[in-house]
Amino acid sequence: MRILVTVASRHGATREIGAVVARVLNEAGHAVDELDPEQVTDVRDYDAVVLGSAVYTAHWLPAARALAERCAHDLAERPVWLMSSGLATQPAASANSPHEVNQMRESLGARAHRSFAGRLIRSELTFAERALISGARAREGDHRDLDAVAAWAAQIAEELAVLTPARA
Repeated sequence: MRILVTVASRHGATREIGAVVARVLNEAGHAVDELDPEQVTDVRDYDAVVLGSAVYTAHWLPAARALAERCAHDLAERPVWLMSSGLATQPAASANSPHEVNQMRESLGARAHRSFAGRLIRSELTFAERALISGARAREGDHRDLDAVAAWAAQIAEELAVLTPARA
């Protein structure tokens, strides 16, 4: 199958999570394109999509939300998995549960949404981001569990193995 992995990332850590997903799907025999959401104008050439975003102030980044909106009809016609990455110390907490994900999951008919812990390097943040993060008491460092990401991607590959391509 031809798969699109598209992830909005502000500082690169969430994009790296997307790269792990893409690698695992590619190793499972799928043709995988990795594109930033701003680069995606159409998803009709893909059999399935993994759409993700970094989470800031309990929201996905605008580029990922915009992609979901502009391609909603076509995304709803193929298997879609959603992925979020947020505050490093709270992988399952509300800070990593963007307000729009439930509505997006329902409107797109997404098969699942998965939250992963992220990476927090204060020196990479803008002044405004540092001010916001100070109240969250998040621990600095790379808290991503890339083995868990790979295992999730392997589950997606297993589901894809039994699906008929959307473009068939």
